[in-house]
Amino acid sequence: MAPDYRIFELGDVTLQSGATLPDARLAYRVYGSLNADRNNVIVMPTFYTGTHARNEGYLRAVPALDTARYCIVSINMFGNGLSSSPSNTAPPFDGPRFPGVTLYDNVACQHRLLTEALGVERIALVTGWSMAGCQSYQWGAQFPDLVGAILPFCASARTSPHNIVFLEGVKAALMADSAFAGGDYTSPPEAGLRAFGRVYAGWAYSQAFYRERLHRELGFETAEDLLLDWERDHLVWDANDLLAKLWTWQHGDISANERYRGEFESALGAIRARAILVPCTTDLYFPPEDNAIEAEHMPHAELRPYASPWGHCAATPSREGSGFMRFLDACMAELLEGRALR
Repeated sequence: MAPDYRIFELGDVTLQSGATLPDARLAYRVYGSLNADRNNVIVMPTFYTGTHARNEGYLRAVPALDTARYCIVSINMFGNGLSSSPSNTAPPFDGPRFPGVTLYDNVACQHRLLTEALGVERIALVTGWSMAGCQSYQWGAQFPDLVGAILPFCASARTSPHNIVFLEGVKAALMADSAFAGGDYTSPPEAGLRAFGRVYAGWAYSQAFYRERLHRELGFETAEDLLLDWERDHLVWDANDLLAKLWTWQHGDISANERYRGEFESALGAIRARAILVPCTTDLYFPPEDNAIEAEHMPHAELRPYASPWGHCAATPSREGSGFMRFLDACMAELLEGRALR
Protein backbone atom coordinates (compact mmCIF):
# COMPACT_ATOMS: atom_id res chain seq x y z
CA MET A 1 0.00 0.00 0.00
CA ALA A 2 1.32 3.43 -0.93
CA PRO A 3 2.05 5.75 2.02
CA ASP A 4 -0.43 8.52 2.76
CA TYR A 5 2.31 11.12 3.02
CA ARG A 6 4.90 12.82 0.83
CA ILE A 7 8.64 13.04 1.25
CA PHE A 8 10.68 16.23 0.91
CA GLU A 9 14.29 15.44 0.11
CA LEU A 10 16.56 17.90 1.93
CA GLY A 11 19.92 16.48 0.89
CA ASP A 12 22.75 16.68 3.41
CA VAL A 13 21.77 18.99 6.28
CA THR A 14 24.29 20.71 8.52
CA LEU A 15 22.82 20.73 12.03
CA GLN A 16 23.27 23.28 14.79
CA SER A 17 25.91 21.02 16.32
CA GLY A 18 27.98 21.14 13.14
CA ALA A 19 27.26 17.47 12.44
CA THR A 20 25.79 16.45 9.11
CA LEU A 21 22.54 14.56 8.70
CA PRO A 22 23.01 12.92 5.29
CA ASP A 23 20.18 12.52 2.79
CA ALA A 24 17.74 14.08 5.21
CA ARG A 25 14.04 13.59 4.59
CA LEU A 26 10.88 15.18 5.94
CA ALA A 27 7.62 13.25 5.74
CA TYR A 28 4.51 15.43 5.55
CA ARG A 29 0.90 15.51 4.48
CA VAL A 30 -1.15 18.40 3.10
CA TYR A 31 -4.87 18.80 3.79
CA GLY A 32 -6.73 21.43 1.78
CA SER A 33 -5.29 23.76 -0.83
CA LEU A 34 -3.07 26.80 -0.91
CA ASN A 35 -4.95 29.96 -1.87
CA ALA A 36 -3.89 32.45 -4.53
CA ASP A 37 -2.12 34.65 -1.96
CA ARG A 38 -0.29 31.62 -0.52
CA ASN A 39 -1.09 32.78 3.00
CA ASN A 40 -3.82 30.43 4.27
CA VAL A 41 -1.38 27.91 5.73
CA ILE A 42 -1.70 26.24 9.13
CA VAL A 43 1.40 24.32 10.18
CA MET A 44 0.91 21.36 12.51
CA PRO A 45 4.17 19.68 13.53
CA THR A 46 4.00 16.30 15.25
CA PHE A 47 4.35 15.55 18.96
CA TYR A 48 6.59 13.09 20.81
CA THR A 49 4.94 9.78 19.93
CA GLY A 50 2.90 11.23 17.11
CA THR A 51 2.76 11.23 13.34
CA HIS A 52 0.71 13.18 10.84
CA ALA A 53 -1.91 10.42 11.15
CA ARG A 54 -2.42 11.12 14.85
CA ASN A 55 -2.69 14.85 14.14
CA GLU A 56 -5.77 13.99 12.10
CA GLY A 57 -7.62 13.60 15.40
CA TYR A 58 -7.46 17.38 15.77
CA LEU A 59 -8.75 17.92 12.24
CA ARG A 60 -11.81 15.83 13.11
CA ALA A 61 -12.40 17.43 16.51
CA VAL A 62 -11.60 21.12 15.93
CA PRO A 63 -13.91 22.85 13.39
CA ALA A 64 -11.53 25.82 13.06
CA LEU A 65 -9.12 23.46 11.29
CA ASP A 66 -11.28 23.77 8.19
CA THR A 67 -9.60 22.24 5.15
CA ALA A 68 -12.07 24.04 2.87
CA ARG A 69 -10.56 27.37 4.02
CA TYR A 70 -7.03 26.48 5.08
CA CYS A 71 -4.09 24.56 3.74
CA ILE A 72 -2.99 22.46 6.70
CA VAL A 73 0.52 21.04 6.52
CA SER A 74 1.25 18.31 9.04
CA ILE A 75 5.01 17.73 9.29
CA ASN A 76 6.63 14.74 10.96
CA MET A 77 9.51 15.72 13.21
CA PHE A 78 12.91 14.11 12.85
CA GLY A 79 13.18 10.89 14.83
CA ASN A 80 9.56 9.76 14.55
CA GLY A 81 10.26 6.91 12.15
CA LEU A 82 8.80 8.60 9.04
CA SER A 83 11.12 11.59 8.67
CA SER A 84 14.85 10.89 9.03
CA SER A 85 15.33 8.82 12.18
CA PRO A 86 17.76 6.38 13.77
CA SER A 87 15.59 3.53 12.48
CA ASN A 88 15.65 4.55 8.81
CA THR A 89 19.01 6.28 8.33
CA ALA A 90 21.83 4.39 6.64
CA PRO A 91 25.10 3.59 8.45
CA PRO A 92 27.17 5.13 9.88
CA PHE A 93 24.41 7.44 11.18
CA ASP A 94 21.92 4.75 12.13
CA GLY A 95 20.77 3.69 15.58
CA PRO A 96 22.64 5.31 18.48
CA ARG A 97 24.92 7.13 16.02
CA PHE A 98 22.09 9.33 14.76
CA PRO A 99 23.13 12.97 15.38
CA GLY A 100 21.37 15.17 17.89
CA VAL A 101 18.68 17.20 16.11
CA THR A 102 17.31 20.31 17.83
CA LEU A 103 13.93 21.97 17.44
CA TYR A 104 15.83 24.74 15.65
CA ASP A 105 17.05 22.16 13.13
CA ASN A 106 13.54 20.78 12.72
CA VAL A 107 12.01 24.17 12.07
CA ALA A 108 14.79 25.25 9.69
CA CYS A 109 14.07 22.19 7.57
CA GLN A 110 10.30 22.66 7.84
CA HIS A 111 10.82 26.21 6.57
CA ARG A 112 12.61 24.83 3.54
CA LEU A 113 9.74 22.43 2.87
CA LEU A 114 7.12 25.17 3.07
CA THR A 115 8.98 27.76 1.01
CA GLU A 116 10.89 25.62 -1.50
CA ALA A 117 8.45 22.78 -2.12
CA LEU A 118 5.06 24.36 -1.39
CA GLY A 119 5.66 28.03 -2.21
CA VAL A 120 4.21 29.32 1.07
CA GLU A 121 4.59 33.07 1.58
CA ARG A 122 2.79 33.54 4.90
CA ILE A 123 1.80 31.20 7.72
CA ALA A 124 -1.56 31.96 9.33
CA LEU A 125 -1.00 29.73 12.36
CA VAL A 126 1.42 27.22 13.86
CA THR A 127 -0.17 24.99 16.45
CA GLY A 128 0.26 21.69 18.22
CA TRP A 129 0.33 19.61 21.37
CA SER A 130 3.37 18.96 23.54
CA MET A 131 6.54 18.88 21.42
CA ALA A 132 4.49 20.17 18.49
CA GLY A 133 3.59 23.17 20.66
CA CYS A 134 7.27 23.62 21.48
CA GLN A 135 7.86 23.83 17.74
CA SER A 136 5.12 26.49 17.54
CA TYR A 137 7.16 28.71 19.87
CA GLN A 138 10.27 27.88 17.84
CA TRP A 139 8.59 28.97 14.61
CA GLY A 140 7.54 32.27 16.20
CA ALA A 141 11.06 33.08 17.38
CA GLN A 142 12.96 31.67 14.42
CA PHE A 143 10.82 33.22 11.66
CA PRO A 144 8.99 36.13 13.32
CA ASP A 145 8.15 37.86 10.03
CA LEU A 146 6.53 34.79 8.50
CA VAL A 147 4.15 33.62 11.24
CA GLY A 148 0.87 35.37 11.96
CA ALA A 149 -0.19 33.44 15.05
CA ILE A 150 0.82 30.55 17.27
CA LEU A 151 -1.26 28.37 19.55
CA PRO A 152 0.92 26.01 21.57
CA PHE A 153 -1.00 23.79 23.97
CA CYS A 154 0.54 21.80 26.82
CA ALA A 155 3.99 22.95 25.72
CA SER A 156 6.74 25.44 26.54
CA ALA A 157 9.29 27.66 24.84
CA ARG A 158 12.12 26.11 26.85
CA THR A 159 12.30 22.70 28.46
CA SER A 160 12.42 23.23 32.21
CA PRO A 161 14.95 21.56 34.53
CA HIS A 162 12.16 19.51 36.11
CA ASN A 163 10.99 18.33 32.68
CA ILE A 164 14.55 17.29 31.83
CA VAL A 165 14.74 15.24 35.05
CA PHE A 166 11.43 13.51 34.25
CA LEU A 167 12.79 12.56 30.83
CA GLU A 168 16.00 11.24 32.39
CA GLY A 169 13.83 8.84 34.36
CA VAL A 170 12.04 7.31 31.37
CA LYS A 171 15.32 7.20 29.45
CA ALA A 172 17.05 5.32 32.26
CA ALA A 173 14.21 2.80 32.42
CA LEU A 174 14.62 2.00 28.74
CA MET A 175 18.40 1.88 28.67
CA ALA A 176 18.61 -0.37 31.76
CA ASP A 177 17.38 -3.31 29.69
CA SER A 178 20.45 -5.42 28.89
CA ALA A 179 18.93 -6.13 25.47
CA PHE A 180 19.28 -2.43 24.66
CA ALA A 181 23.02 -3.04 24.24
CA GLY A 182 23.95 0.61 24.09
CA GLY A 183 21.52 1.12 21.23
CA ASP A 184 22.95 -1.65 19.03
CA TYR A 185 20.19 -4.12 19.83
CA THR A 186 19.49 -7.02 17.48
CA SER A 187 15.86 -7.31 18.59
CA PRO A 188 13.62 -4.77 20.33
CA PRO A 189 14.46 -4.27 24.02
CA GLU A 190 10.95 -5.17 25.12
CA ALA A 191 11.53 -5.00 28.86
CA GLY A 192 13.01 -1.53 28.50
CA LEU A 193 10.19 -0.33 26.25
CA ARG A 194 7.60 -1.65 28.69
CA ALA A 195 9.36 0.08 31.59
CA PHE A 196 9.54 3.28 29.56
CA GLY A 197 5.78 3.25 28.98
CA ARG A 198 4.99 2.35 32.59
CA VAL A 199 7.07 5.20 34.02
CA TYR A 200 5.72 7.63 31.42
CA ALA A 201 2.09 6.93 32.41
CA GLY A 202 2.73 8.24 35.91
CA TRP A 203 3.60 11.65 34.48
CA ALA A 204 1.10 11.82 31.63
CA TYR A 205 -1.91 12.18 33.94
CA SER A 206 -2.33 14.10 37.17
CA GLN A 207 -2.59 12.97 40.77
CA ALA A 208 -6.30 13.82 40.65
CA PHE A 209 -6.77 11.63 37.56
CA TYR A 210 -5.62 8.56 39.45
CA ARG A 211 -7.28 9.55 42.73
CA GLU A 212 -10.64 9.93 40.98
CA ARG A 213 -10.05 6.74 38.96
CA LEU A 214 -10.67 8.57 35.70
CA HIS A 215 -8.90 5.75 33.87
CA ARG A 216 -12.32 4.07 33.91
CA GLU A 217 -13.48 6.67 31.37
CA LEU A 218 -10.84 5.22 29.04
CA GLY A 219 -12.15 1.70 29.54
CA PHE A 220 -9.57 0.58 32.11
CA GLU A 221 -11.02 -0.77 35.33
CA THR A 222 -7.78 -0.39 37.28
CA ALA A 223 -4.67 1.77 37.08
CA GLU A 224 -2.72 -1.41 36.37
CA ASP A 225 -4.82 -2.00 33.26
CA LEU A 226 -3.89 1.48 32.09
CA LEU A 227 -0.19 0.86 32.75
CA LEU A 228 -0.28 -2.34 30.73
CA ASP A 229 -1.83 -0.43 27.83
CA TRP A 230 0.96 2.14 28.00
CA GLU A 231 3.48 -0.71 27.93
CA ARG A 232 1.89 -2.17 24.79
CA ASP A 233 1.68 1.23 23.13
CA HIS A 234 5.43 1.78 23.43
CA LEU A 235 6.34 -1.65 22.07
CA VAL A 236 5.52 -0.38 18.56
CA TRP A 237 8.27 2.26 18.74
CA ASP A 238 11.92 1.84 17.88
CA ALA A 239 13.92 2.48 21.06
CA ASN A 240 16.54 4.66 19.36
CA ASP A 241 13.81 6.74 17.73
CA LEU A 242 12.29 7.37 21.17
CA LEU A 243 15.67 8.42 22.52
CA ALA A 244 16.45 10.68 19.55
CA LYS A 245 13.21 12.62 20.04
CA LEU A 246 13.80 12.67 23.78
CA TRP A 247 17.18 14.31 23.15
CA THR A 248 15.45 16.91 20.99
CA TRP A 249 12.88 17.54 23.73
CA GLN A 250 15.49 17.93 26.46
CA HIS A 251 17.39 20.50 24.37
CA GLY A 252 14.30 22.58 23.60
CA ASP A 253 15.05 26.30 23.99
CA ILE A 254 13.99 29.01 21.53
CA SER A 255 16.99 31.13 22.55
CA ALA A 256 19.67 28.45 22.02
CA ASN A 257 21.00 29.75 18.72
CA GLU A 258 23.27 32.42 17.28
CA ARG A 259 20.40 34.89 16.89
CA TYR A 260 19.49 35.05 20.60
CA ARG A 261 22.61 33.56 22.23
CA GLY A 262 20.75 32.16 25.19
CA GLU A 263 18.85 35.36 26.00
CA PHE A 264 15.52 33.68 26.64
CA GLU A 265 13.50 36.79 27.41
CA SER A 266 14.81 38.47 24.26
CA ALA A 267 13.74 35.48 22.20
CA LEU A 268 10.26 35.61 23.70
CA GLY A 269 10.07 39.34 23.07
CA ALA A 270 10.98 38.83 19.42
CA ILE A 271 7.90 36.69 18.77
CA ARG A 272 5.62 39.04 16.80
CA ALA A 273 2.91 36.45 16.24
CA ARG A 274 -0.36 36.78 18.11
CA ALA A 275 -0.32 33.94 20.62
CA ILE A 276 -2.70 32.14 22.91
CA LEU A 277 -0.86 29.85 25.31
CA VAL A 278 -3.00 26.97 26.54
CA PRO A 279 -1.61 24.88 29.39
CA CYS A 280 -3.58 22.31 31.34
CA THR A 281 -3.75 23.30 35.00
CA THR A 282 -2.52 19.85 36.14
CA ASP A 283 0.11 19.16 33.45
CA LEU A 284 3.18 17.67 35.13
CA TYR A 285 5.43 18.21 32.08
CA PHE A 286 4.56 21.79 31.17
CA PRO A 287 2.98 23.52 34.20
CA PRO A 288 1.02 26.75 33.69
CA GLU A 289 3.56 28.68 35.78
CA ASP A 290 6.13 28.31 33.01
CA ASN A 291 3.69 29.59 30.40
CA ALA A 292 2.75 32.54 32.62
CA ILE A 293 6.40 33.63 32.64
CA GLU A 294 6.53 33.30 28.87
CA ALA A 295 3.38 35.36 28.34
CA GLU A 296 4.86 38.21 30.37
CA HIS A 297 7.65 38.63 27.84
CA MET A 298 5.72 38.02 24.61
CA PRO A 299 4.27 41.24 23.17
CA HIS A 300 1.04 39.75 21.78
CA ALA A 301 0.38 36.76 24.02
CA GLU A 302 -2.45 35.74 26.29
CA LEU A 303 -2.39 32.89 28.80
CA ARG A 304 -5.55 30.75 28.85
CA PRO A 305 -5.18 27.75 31.17
CA TYR A 306 -7.60 24.88 30.76
CA ALA A 307 -8.78 23.39 34.06
CA SER A 308 -8.78 19.61 33.97
CA PRO A 309 -7.62 16.67 36.10
CA TRP A 310 -6.42 14.87 32.95
CA GLY A 311 -2.97 16.45 33.09
CA HIS A 312 -0.88 16.45 29.93
CA CYS A 313 -3.31 14.04 28.29
CA ALA A 314 -6.20 16.51 28.47
CA ALA A 315 -5.13 17.45 24.95
CA THR A 316 -4.55 14.02 23.42
CA PRO A 317 -6.07 13.80 19.92
CA SER A 318 -7.94 10.61 20.82
CA ARG A 319 -10.22 12.59 23.17
CA GLU A 320 -12.19 14.05 20.28
CA GLY A 321 -15.40 14.81 22.14
CA SER A 322 -13.71 16.42 25.12
CA GLY A 323 -14.27 19.88 26.52
CA PHE A 324 -10.65 20.62 25.75
CA MET A 325 -11.31 20.34 22.02
CA ARG A 326 -14.14 22.86 22.25
CA PHE A 327 -11.88 25.17 24.24
CA LEU A 328 -9.08 24.76 21.68
CA ASP A 329 -11.48 25.42 18.81
CA ALA A 330 -12.61 28.72 20.34
CA CYS A 331 -9.02 29.88 20.83
CA MET A 332 -8.03 28.85 17.35
CA ALA A 333 -11.01 30.56 15.73
CA GLU A 334 -10.14 33.81 17.50
CA LEU A 335 -6.59 33.74 16.20
CA LEU A 336 -7.49 32.76 12.63
CA GLU A 337 -10.30 35.31 12.38
CA GLY A 338 -8.19 38.09 13.86
CA ARG A 339 -10.47 38.61 16.86
CA ALA A 340 -7.71 38.15 19.43
CA LEU A 341 -4.66 40.12 20.47
CA ARG A 342 -4.58 42.81 17.86
